[in-house]
Amino acid sequence: MRVAGPRAAPVYRAMNEPPIPPAGPAGSSAAPPPVPVGELRAAARAAWDFAEPRAKAAAARAIGEAVAAAALRPDPSAAFDDATRPGRPDAPRLVHPRDVPQRGVGSDEGRAALLHAIAHIEFNAIDLALDAVWRFGGLPEAWYLDWAGVAAEEALHFGLLADELGRRGRAYGDFDAHDGLWAMALRTRGDALARVALVPRLMEARGLDVTPQIQARLASAGDEAGRAILQRILDDEVGHVAIGNRWYAWLCAREGVDPLGGWDALARRHGASSPRPPFNRDARLRAGFTEAELAKWA
Repeated sequence: MRVAGPRAAPVYRAMNEPPIPPAGPAGSSAAPPPVPVGELRAAARAAWDFAEPRAKAAAARAIGEAVAAAALRPDPSAAFDDATRPGRPDAPRLVHPRDVPQRGVGSDEGRAALLHAIAHIEFNAIDLALDAVWRFGGLPEAWYLDWAGVAAEEALHFGLLADELGRRGRAYGDFDAHDGLWAMALRTRGDALARVALVPRLMEARGLDVTPQIQARLASAGDEAGRAILQRILDDEVGHVAIGNRWYAWLCAREGVDPLGGWDALARRHGASSPRPPFNRDARLRAGFTEAELAKWA
C-alpha cells in the first residue's frame, strides 16, 4: 500500500532565472550535463557524484527542470550503495571550523571571503538535497520531488555567489572552508527523521537567523550586490526549511515520536546542540516552527 505524505511543494521552475552555466571555469566552452530523463533518484545520485562545482550545479538545475516537466519520476524502491562522500573538487581546502578565518566586511578581501563561505554552504546544500533524494528509499513520491526542487534552488544560489565572486576577481575554492554540514549528513545518513530534524530544522534554519545580520553588515559597507543575493537566498531558504518541517511532522507521526520532546533525543543521539537564539521569529514561524518550539529554545 502506498503511504501518503505531505503534498509536495511547488516544483522548481527555471522561468526568469539565470541560464544554467556551463561546466568548468567561468567562460569554459564545456557543455552542461544533458538534461536527465528516466528515474529521479538515479539522476540525483549521478549529480551527487559530480566533483566539478559548476557541473554539479548545472546537473541539479537540470534535474529540477526535468521534474517540473514531469520527465523524471522517482522509484522509491530503488537501492543504492551506501556512499559517504559526494563528488568534491580539490579546492577549497577543508579545515577545522576554528581554523577558518573571521570574515570582516571592511575590505574587498573580507567581503569576498564572506561570500565564499556562503557559496560553500550552498554547494554543500546541493549535495544534502540530492542525498535526500537518492539515499532514503520507501518514502512517498512527494519527498523526492520536494528535495529535487530544493537541490535546484541551492544550485541557483551557488551559481549566483560563484558569479559574484568571479566579478570580484575570485573563484570558489580560493579560501579555506570547513565540513560541518556534511559531517552531520554522515551522522544522519541511516535515518530520514534524524536528517530532517538536524539538517534543515537545525543547521539550515540557522541561516534564517543570521542572514539579516550579514545583510546589514554588507549594506553598511555599501555592498548592495552581496546584500541582494543574500535576500534571494533568505527568501528561498524559508521554503526549504518549511519542507524540512513538514517532513519532520510527517515522519514523527509515522514513527510515533513526539515532535517537541523527540527532537531532544535525536539531537543527543547524533551529537547536535540546540538552536541558539536570538531567532528570526518571523522567518521561523513562516517556515513552520511552532511557538512552543521557539519558547523551548529561547
